[in-house]
Amino acid sequence: MYILDVRELTKHFGGIRAIEDVSFKIKGGRIVSIIGPNGAGKTTLFNCLTGTTRSTKGSIRFKETEISKLPSHKIAELGIARTFQNIRLFSEMTTIENVMVSQHTRVRYDFLSVITRSGGFKTKERSIKEKAFEYLEFVGIEDYADTQADSLPYGSRRRLEIARALATEAHIILLDEPTAGMNPIETSEVMALIKKIQELGKTIILIEHDMKLVMGVSDRIIVLDHGVKIAEGLPDDVRNNPMVIEAYLGSETNH
Repeated sequence: MYILDVRELTKHFGGIRAIEDVSFKIKGGRIVSIIGPNGAGKTTLFNCLTGTTRSTKGSIRFKETEISKLPSHKIAELGIARTFQNIRLFSEMTTIENVMVSQHTRVRYDFLSVITRSGGFKTKERSIKEKAFEYLEFVGIEDYADTQADSLPYGSRRRLEIARALATEAHIILLDEPTAGMNPIETSEVMALIKKIQELGKTIILIEHDMKLVMGVSDRIIVLDHGVKIAEGLPDDVRNNPMVIEAYLGSETNH
């Protein structure tokens, strides 16, 4: 079953074509990477999928629900979460508090219980904190639970973003360059974490420039160039595609 169905998605900024007639389908539980040179439209595509940018035309269907015109908070409530290339955390909060905030997208309180801090409210908050710690354990940063987020090592901040996305209980998680700025050991650890997330039954859409990671974790790869999809397929098919080599992989393998 396809969990995401994108058809003829287009986004123009004035006279600039960011993405043009991009179509693809993704099955549930898969890891799909979006690759391409800088300026290919990858982040714009992510922004359209998550509602932070409204597409010019086209359709985005998530589990049979059309979401292309929905605001970002509604899309998040339906079950699509993302991380960002530039890390976005609540820097003044602790690590565990950051994850607890993300869980609140799934928790409802009545006004009176919040004001009175009733026993039911405290029980729910305790449960949320326990669950948040489990997410920190899952991504491997539980030792930093009480550390202020802006004091975390860089790689741990990346992991915290992933924990926050998981805490929303999303069905699809979009990871925007999750290994940017990491050394090879850290990259390998994130690669293993991505596979571990897939084992939970999550669907992962990944923007990444590290081709070893992309080829190692992806079930399918979509290639964009100047806003247009130029290829899609299994990793080996994409690796050997002449158009992809010319547009992207040729320059990547020379670095």
